[in-house]
Amino acid sequence: MNRETKRMMQRQGQMEADGSASARRQAQAPAKRPARKRTSARDFLRQVREELRQVAWPNRPEMVNYSTVVLATLVFMITLIFVLNLLFGKAVFLLFQK
Repeated sequence: MNRETKRMMQRQGQMEADGSASARRQAQAPAKRPARKRTSARDFLRQVREELRQVAWPNRPEMVNYSTVVLATLVFMITLIFVLNLLFGKAVFLLFQK
């Protein structure tokens, strides 16, 4: 802590001139938060239903389009990984063949 910070804290009454915490600051104990009441199952389900009403659900054409994109990407990635695995496997066998 530098001098400017100490002087500012002294002006605010948070620190004594000798650098110790002020008596007013020491007397104030941090207040404990009150325990929050738990939500009942009925309130929880009501809140879930309210949130789900706000979701922008896709319609049928959008869902078909999304599914097509996911399946096409999946087929492409499976094919790519298979081909790379096959090529690297052949390369390793060629390197270690006597």
